[in-house]
Amino acid sequence: MESISSYGGYSYNSSYSGYINTSDKAIEQKAISQIGGLQAGSENVKAGEALTKIADGAQSQITDYLQSIRELAVKASNGLTSASDKAAIQGQIDNYMKGINDIAGTAKYNETYLLNGSRDNIDIVTDGNKTTIGISGSNSLLKDLGIEGFDVRKDFDISKIDEAIKKVSDQRALNGAQQNALSAQDAYNQTAIYNSYASSSIKDELQEMVDQYNNNKQGQLLDNMKMIMQKRDEEQMKQTTANFFV
Repeated sequence: MESISSYGGYSYNSSYSGYINTSDKAIEQKAISQIGGLQAGSENVKAGEALTKIADGAQSQITDYLQSIRELAVKASNGLTSASDKAAIQGQIDNYMKGINDIAGTAKYNETYLLNGSRDNIDIVTDGNKTTIGISGSNSLLKDLGIEGFDVRKDFDISKIDEAIKKVSDQRALNGAQQNALSAQDAYNQTAIYNSYASSSIKDELQEMVDQYNNNKQGQLLDNMKMIMQKRDEEQMKQTTANFFV
């Protein structure tokens, strides 16, 4: 690599590529490649973490709706609840169930839908060696939760709601475990990046390169300053001589 600098109209080239020999250069490039892979992997991991957080937030809201449906179902199961009361309760339940389907059908990260069953497992590449952590697909639509058409005006089974709550809870637990795995991988990557810098010759080699380059540059600047001063003295001498003959 070369750089061109100028001072006072004079240009000069300074090359410092020769300061690192071939073997050291190979070590440097290997370390840089490893660090680059870890950094890219960490970016992937952060995207994966964002995905799992969005999914968990959506499922948290679905869980709240399911809990509300269960409470309403308990009220409806009371022998003193009239038909009109059950109809009113069912209206509230229908709203909650619509909310569940809306959330499950629209929750997404970028263009990837997260809770409607359309997503296969996603492999997150975590480093330059293509190590992966899998993120499982989830489905929280009413049909897959087993409560589509739940109606307290007819014969109903509250245990169906309990099963739906458990399904979502299990999905959230798996999602949380995968999120923790991603967080741990990101922490590992950051440590590995630090250790790569500390243990490789990159830092020392770059510092040596910079020091030698600066020393070389300083010497060249001094040489150029001498040339500038010499030229200025010559021009002043010429001007003095010219004035003498005027």
